[in-house]
Amino acid sequence: MKLREDEVSVGGIRAVVLSPVVGGPFPGVLLYTDIFQLTESSLRSARRLASEGFLVCVPEIYPHGELAGVALEFDDAGKARGLAGAAATSTAGFDADRVAVLDYLEGRSDVSSLLVTGFCIGGHLAFRAALDARVSATVCFYPTGLHNGGLGADVADSLSRAAEIRGRLMVVFGSRDPHVPADARLSTIGALYAAGLEDVELHVFQGGEHAFMRDVGARHDPVLTDLAFAEAVSFFRGR
Repeated sequence: MKLREDEVSVGGIRAVVLSPVVGGPFPGVLLYTDIFQLTESSLRSARRLASEGFLVCVPEIYPHGELAGVALEFDDAGKARGLAGAAATSTAGFDADRVAVLDYLEGRSDVSSLLVTGFCIGGHLAFRAALDARVSATVCFYPTGLHNGGLGADVADSLSRAAEIRGRLMVVFGSRDPHVPADARLSTIGALYAAGLEDVELHVFQGGEHAFMRDVGARHDPVLTDLAFAEAVSFFRGR
């Protein structure tokens, strides 16, 4: 499917918007990247999702400081800068940016509904976006820090607010993810059920390492990536 790809500014937040050239309106997806921001790897994931008939908006997660406009390298230096960017951003700051992007998507005439997804730290940010009543469905891919509030400069209250989620929720883990090990997955799932979210769709992909969907590096698992994308698309379509 041929796509249109535009760079936009949403309240000072640099973002890339991708959508099919023909048709619409489309379900609008806010897609959060990992700590490395708008890399070609993240944009390939966004294009893949857009080609399924979605309008996908991918904002920078650090749009206001020294990392604004920077796509980080997948190396130790890039990782350190990305983690520093998270440590310098408050939960309130992440939330304010989320509201701005959802407002932008809601105001587009070619967007029919609001969906959210994200990877790693972006998976946690996607979970927080699910707290917005406008979001009808959310897919969190291996969300880091969700179990213990680790997100940015302070302790996030994400799990404790799970009962506020009104849309459908899907959470994807890898069984070999050291950032979200079995005990962290168990505490996360327990908290979701305790909050009354008994219809959450949960996937633990056997052998999946952290960031197994990032198509750069030895941890990438193409087979699991295809399975995870297929599940997410089907979920977003309302199965």
